[in-house]
Amino acid sequence: MKAVYLEGDAVNRGDLSLEPITSVMETTIYGNTTEADKYEHIGDAEVVFSNKVIFDKETFDRLPNLKYIGVCATGYNVIDIEEAKKHGVTVTYVPAYSTESVAQLAWGFIIECASKIGLHNQSVKSGDWVKSDTFCYWLAPVTELYGKTIGIVGYGNIGRRVAEIAKAFGMQVLVSTAHPEKYASDAGGKLSFVTTDEVLRSSDVISLHCPMTDATAELIRKETIDCMKDGVIIVNVSRGGLINEADLAAALSSGKVSAAAADVVSSEPMAEDNPLLTAPNICITPHIAWASIEARTRLIETVAENLKSYLSGGSLNKLT
Repeated sequence: MKAVYLEGDAVNRGDLSLEPITSVMETTIYGNTTEADKYEHIGDAEVVFSNKVIFDKETFDRLPNLKYIGVCATGYNVIDIEEAKKHGVTVTYVPAYSTESVAQLAWGFIIECASKIGLHNQSVKSGDWVKSDTFCYWLAPVTELYGKTIGIVGYGNIGRRVAEIAKAFGMQVLVSTAHPEKYASDAGGKLSFVTTDEVLRSSDVISLHCPMTDATAELIRKETIDCMKDGVIIVNVSRGGLINEADLAAALSSGKVSAAAADVVSSEPMAEDNPLLTAPNICITPHIAWASIEARTRLIETVAENLKSYLSGGSLNKLT
């Protein structure tokens, strides 16, 4: 069978090996693949490893040899699962490989927004402390997280881990999830299951960990921001489409949102005219929450195990 890996540079920048995959099946590795060259790269391959490349009806129609897609991620919203089923294409994914890494960045963002570490580090290195008349100064309010309320939208592996850490900080935790009954034993003490509206109204910090669906698209927009507490902090390490970026930029400029952080944006790589790029009081990273070497190693190993399972007739992490 012929195999191609479409986005090798996204997972490996020379600091690990794809040998767990290539030892199972000889695989052509492409550094990156776009919509313009995806058919050229895939060609007549029967096995494809992909992350962000779109597989819709047209794609499946144009690739009659395709038998298997190994999604190199937890999210698979770029794959039309129903079309995959219709075309007899098996699709697998990689659950929970980056939980600790994503939760870590989410909390890094929350702490940065509350403590303004980057702002003051830059100030010190610019010579401001050397010139200071007093032994200390601050350029923006520094906020204590203890006793504050964090609202978590989405309670999968990452949302649950973020909630655990929040309780260690002494925060009240409000959670919005589609199926609170599944997690009834978690409720009580500092954690409560509430509606999404209640999360948005009552939280000092809002952290997004839900999938991108029709129901969650632009969950953060002017109408919902207007209902939030003044000075709220918003963190997004999930999907860029959860936020109306122009509305968030306006809220940051007005001070309604005191600080925000995002590891994801609506179009990636980030567009030059994205309004968040010039918005004040926002920290942005280039979709790196999942990218610790530990998480990427787990990812590659699981992709390889998924392939082995498929070849032997198994169903490990199978979506179709």
